[in-house]
Amino acid sequence: MENQLVEAMSGVFNYTPFEVILNSFLALILGLVISYTYKKTHQGLSYSQSFVLTVIFITIIIGIVMMVIGNSLARAFALVGALSIIRFRTVVKDTKDTAYVFMALAVGMAAGTGNYFIAVYATAFLSGVAWVLFKFNYGVQRSSDFILRFYFDKTADSDDIYVTFINDHSDNNALLHMEPSGDGKNLYMTYDISLKEDINMNNFIDDFSKIGSVSEVVLVSAKNDITY
Repeated sequence: MENQLVEAMSGVFNYTPFEVILNSFLALILGLVISYTYKKTHQGLSYSQSFVLTVIFITIIIGIVMMVIGNSLARAFALVGALSIIRFRTVVKDTKDTAYVFMALAVGMAAGTGNYFIAVYATAFLSGVAWVLFKFNYGVQRSSDFILRFYFDKTADSDDIYVTFINDHSDNNALLHMEPSGDGKNLYMTYDISLKEDINMNNFIDDFSKIGSVSEVVLVSAKNDITY
């Protein structure tokens, strides 16, 4: 009776119960590796625990989906039709997150179809690439890029002192945002600024704050794509 049940299940799904369990647990383990890599190498302000869990579930679910489809083209079209009713409205804040979604999809497909070497190799190779890029902080142009925020008093006698100071202490800079205050006496300024190599950021803040028309100076590191 047990053998008949196994044969029946194998005939429908093309996978034995042992293979189903093995593929599912392999997808789980590899999904955990991918999510751990994402958690440890993530930079910026868009980190989400929900996304970490989603990567794990995507890997497992895709593996199961591939086992359900098997070699049946009819099943594949039926599954596409069934999943077409699902609407995904969550916006991916970090473009790098999309890469991890595709990684989870690829590994889940490999695990679900029994391509164990591809699944393990893809996880190890892509995770290794992520760790190397994170370690060397690849893609950052300069370590001295900052977002400079401050209030400027429009009633001051001279309005070009702070501009001259910024130009003298930076290799390049650009005005990102200018917003008047409620009383109309101050401007809230936001600059993208690259300090010169010999300029210390603490000294820059102290000296810049001493300008009479400038107040509430804030310098934020922009190397991790912090929005302003």
